[in-house]
Amino acid sequence: MERMIAVLLRLYIGLALCFVPWFRPLWDNNPLFLHLPALLPLLTSGAVRGLVSGLGLLNLWLALDGAIRSSREWES
Repeated sequence: MERMIAVLLRLYIGLALCFVPWFRPLWDNNPLFLHLPALLPLLTSGAVRGLVSGLGLLNLWLALDGAIRSSREWES
């Protein structure tokens, strides 16, 4: 049960990190970014959005790996 919750949490975080940076209103009007106006051009650049999406893909990969490992444990 614990592993399934960890897999679902990683899956949810991974999907959020993959897609949220590319929704302009949600990413550009982030209250955390608005407190740092000097860093706003950097945080809204395509490179940072790609980096965050890459972290999301890493989380999705870890979720898939965890799901595969838990299914193998159930088989044996």
